[in-house]
Amino acid sequence: QVQLVESGGGLVQPGGSLRLSCVASGFTFSRYSMNWHRQAPGKERELVATIRSPDGSTNYVQSVKGRFTISRDKSKNTVYPEMNSLKPEDTAVYYCNARTVTDNYWGQGTQVTVSS
Repeated sequence: QVQLVESGGGLVQPGGSLRLSCVASGFTFSRYSMNWHRQAPGKERELVATIRSPDGSTNYVQSVKGRFTISRDKSKNTVYPEMNSLKPEDTAVYYCNARTVTDNYWGQGTQVTVSS
């Protein structure tokens, strides 16, 4: 059974930091590119960050470049976005996504709220 379980969301003040986690199970984690998406209220879901397999190359949406870092620990089947210098516009539900050409798996999402 494929599972992606996100954690680490919460309330943080502007300028603060959070590290989300996504633990994967039920598939060969090392073969999948891993993505983080987010969806703010009233907006479409957007791709925020990607870490590819096998080379580990990364991509970020322009609005988070220099503030977010995505990484993966293959020994723990876990992918992390480290989010720094958070802004109110980063408020959203963040979703973990595992993808190959044929497969596309999603987690249930974790809420991140940036507010003073």
